[in-house]
Amino acid sequence: MKKSVCLYFQVHQPTRLRLYRFFDIGKDSHYYDDFANRTILRRIAQKCYLPMNDVLLKAIEKHKGKFKVAFSISGSAMEQFDRYAPDVMDSFRKLASTGCVEFLCETYNHSLSSLASPAEFKVQVQKHKDAVKEHFGVEPTAFRNTELIYSDSIGRLVNRLGFNVMLTEGARHIMGWKSPNYVYESDLQPELKLLLRNYTLSDDISFRFENRDWAEWPLTAEKYVSWLDQAEGEVVNLFMDYETFGEHRSAESGIFDFMSALADQVVADRNLEFVTPSGEAAAHKSVEPLSVPEAISWADEERDLSAWLGNELQRDAFKKLFDLSEKLEIADDSDLWSDFGHLQESDHLYYMCTKFFSDGEVHKMFNPYDTPYEAFINYMNVLSDFTIRVNDKLQEK
Repeated sequence: MKKSVCLYFQVHQPTRLRLYRFFDIGKDSHYYDDFANRTILRRIAQKCYLPMNDVLLKAIEKHKGKFKVAFSISGSAMEQFDRYAPDVMDSFRKLASTGCVEFLCETYNHSLSSLASPAEFKVQVQKHKDAVKEHFGVEPTAFRNTELIYSDSIGRLVNRLGFNVMLTEGARHIMGWKSPNYVYESDLQPELKLLLRNYTLSDDISFRFENRDWAEWPLTAEKYVSWLDQAEGEVVNLFMDYETFGEHRSAESGIFDFMSALADQVVADRNLEFVTPSGEAAAHKSVEPLSVPEAISWADEERDLSAWLGNELQRDAFKKLFDLSEKLEIADDSDLWSDFGHLQESDHLYYMCTKFFSDGEVHKMFNPYDTPYEAFINYMNVLSDFTIRVNDKLQEK
């Protein structure tokens, strides 16, 4: 059997908050920076989504079904594509029509609801499942939680929602001596197969491709495929942010040419074949159960939840938001539910991260605020107004 190579891309854009001052609370309930959201999305569409989708479509057509990829596109991103960049959504539909692209399910708003509320998690997953079917005409059968967050208990939730395949991180502190290059199964739900990210080979593209100080620079498709050939195991899962291509790594770096050549090289290699996540799970048996008692993710060196819930600011904001769940159930107002979803986006908590060491520069690169404290204050001002609206709606009931 050939070694399976699985390419999966996360596509997400947060609904960015405007500068929301204390004096706006109770007076102005429009929370979003529409100008920034439109401007940033159009820029990334031109630099990443449209050209990279074209690269993938040409590779699929050239190789007549032998080149395959997978996406999870958050509901927040789909809403912005519909609003600001319908041409991007059209290009994803073209990819969907090839039959060589799998669309995964996730939380609609790229949220951390799996850590706070099984009921809200279920709502988010169903809403995303419906959106994928509406936009792309397919019903997702594999699941990828926000930021690849996984634990045994989350796996149980996902399996009970009807999924038998889930993607997560091959975190070193969980794997120990084990290789991520095999299919595993959930310790609590043996019918749930786990596909683990090979973070070294994934990050060679995502983070090291342009690094001239890297001993392996420049990275060529031939060199990379030789690493895939040499990797132990039955599968190699390459999971990364889609914005890697053209946004984080510039077109001038040669990243698009590299990906086109990578498709050619893998298809030509008699020992390798591209698969989708569901295809990989169907083709390979689980080698053993994997126990993950504490949640892992693909973020930072720790591969844990500290990027979003590592300090008191983040935990306080997270708790105060989800403490409103019961009131929202009673109020049952569509506008409030929509804002509740957008306020769940994990990015808002990420901006409050106070790491200043190994991953501090990465956090700074993706943070529109000057400091984590500004992010916290802005978010809590919005949350204060949102709480007033929830309580007012209850009074009307």
